[in-house]
Amino acid sequence: MKLRNIAIIAHVDHGKTTLVDALLKQSGSVRDNQRVAERVMDSGDIEKERGITILAKATSVEWKDARINIVDTPGHADFGGEVERILNMVDGVIVLVDSAEGPMPQTKFVVGKALKVGLRPIVAINKIDRPDARADEVINEVFDLFAALDATDEQLDFPILYGSGRDGWMAASPEGPKDQGLAPLFDLVLDHVPAPKVGDGPFRMIGTILEANPFLGRIVTGRIESGTLKPNQQVKVLHHDGTVLETGRVSKILAFRGIERQPIEEAQAGDIVAIAGLSKGTVADTFCDPSLNEALPAQPIDPPTVTMSFIVNDSPLAGTEGDKVTSRVIRDRLLKEAEGSVALSIEESADKDSFYVSGRGELQLSVLIETMRREGFELAVSRPRVVMQKDENGQVLEPVEEVVIDVDEEHAGIVVQKMSERKAEMIELRPSGGDRQRLVFLAPTRGLIGYQSELLTDTRGTAVMNRLFNSYQPYKGELAGRTNGVLISNEQGEAVAYALWNLEDRGPMVIDPGVKVYQGMIIGIHSRDNDLEVNVLKGKKLTNIRAAGKDEAVKLTPPIRMTLERALSWIQDDELVEVTPKSIRLRKLYLDPNERKRFEKQKVAGAA
Repeated sequence: MKLRNIAIIAHVDHGKTTLVDALLKQSGSVRDNQRVAERVMDSGDIEKERGITILAKATSVEWKDARINIVDTPGHADFGGEVERILNMVDGVIVLVDSAEGPMPQTKFVVGKALKVGLRPIVAINKIDRPDARADEVINEVFDLFAALDATDEQLDFPILYGSGRDGWMAASPEGPKDQGLAPLFDLVLDHVPAPKVGDGPFRMIGTILEANPFLGRIVTGRIESGTLKPNQQVKVLHHDGTVLETGRVSKILAFRGIERQPIEEAQAGDIVAIAGLSKGTVADTFCDPSLNEALPAQPIDPPTVTMSFIVNDSPLAGTEGDKVTSRVIRDRLLKEAEGSVALSIEESADKDSFYVSGRGELQLSVLIETMRREGFELAVSRPRVVMQKDENGQVLEPVEEVVIDVDEEHAGIVVQKMSERKAEMIELRPSGGDRQRLVFLAPTRGLIGYQSELLTDTRGTAVMNRLFNSYQPYKGELAGRTNGVLISNEQGEAVAYALWNLEDRGPMVIDPGVKVYQGMIIGIHSRDNDLEVNVLKGKKLTNIRAAGKDEAVKLTPPIRMTLERALSWIQDDELVEVTPKSIRLRKLYLDPNERKRFEKQKVAGAA
């Protein structure tokens, strides 16, 4: 059977996973009466809830006399590490571009990696039925993008299809015909994408996707570079520097057949398969015949740009809501995560009670925290900090991102003002259709932490922001921080509605009445720039004398709801977010007021 291996790459929300749904249905991989979820490839709980792809996943379809292995990839820049490593598994890419938005930052990032590896692209203009579609302009933008990324003449001569993944059709013209479904795309993949290059010699494969299975243990997915593989075959695992990690037998070989994985008796070179039975092999390791001693080259991965401290929860309420609270359990979970995610790095602190976790962005780290709290973990996390570097002259360099903001014309002024306050430099301003402007900035990563929610407030929810790591540049100087102080509880107990009502003049609350509080916990936002300790346990003084107006019901203003992402971006360096399976609390790093004062004095002395 002929083989083709392709990846679908695109910016977030341009329709990759929806297109994979249509490919599975029209190829007969899913029966007409079979019940499958919408966006069947997004299998994780958080993926389903947020409607985003986080992990790259493989599937396969049969078309005519060929099997096409398809890899669905994430669209968020934070999960770009997933995309970078799967590119060595495939021989061609379908670049999916929204007919109205055109190529966006993540498209540029992934296409650049794909062209560098030498993959030949197929460009599919999706969502052609949008009222603001501008297909011809988008094609020109894609061509300019490819040229700017140093594409070869062969890569620039890309075939183009137009269509709608949701409606399940693609054609050589924006008008159709629509009755052929996705057949033109399948045929183009068979004609345009080369068959997998197969090397000579015994079995060799590089690990690309790692997952844990409760029955089979560790499962590693990759493409077989040469030779064949059978169950119970002896296999050696080599680190990328050539050291032997382990030798063992393959207990099971799973091939992708539609949305299912089926055990097979023999895997051929060029096919994408998942193997089980080895306990140490991971992503970027080489799985090979015991006679081989040389590892396959792995694609280098861009370095992490943001780091956070994961700290053992030491608040008075520690251990009351979660069952995984010790540093050993947290350490094991983080190391397990770092094995499967090449874009994450974990470092243990000297006191062994905290861990520095570095990744590509706040979203990647907040998804990890959300996953851990759902598994029963309790921990405290610090504000995200950027990873600085130094050049050979000792000058401090910081990560700078390219930021693309699509916004209604009336709100463009406030966006430019806020971005300039965050040391951003505007490099492009142009109309993007329908009274909207596209603003492109180069901005330091630390200035963008927490800006998403502020942007939505400033633009009444109409702005769309996309970010992409650009380069390391000289440090841009200090940024203005948060302008408000916080209200801090000075006692432990349960918050009383009467006390909260009396404190409303001081600023908005972030907790409800009846919530458990402790000394040092943040219960509200102060209307001024200093922190204020308050008593939220003080109830109404009761007497046996009734008087008119005494028993009026207390009417409280609803508190500000702090989601995990909002809390992480809002806190300052001397504050933490306490994360448990049931609650997200804000607190001071030092709970005792005397310790806080000592810390402030040391900070002032250090600055002087």
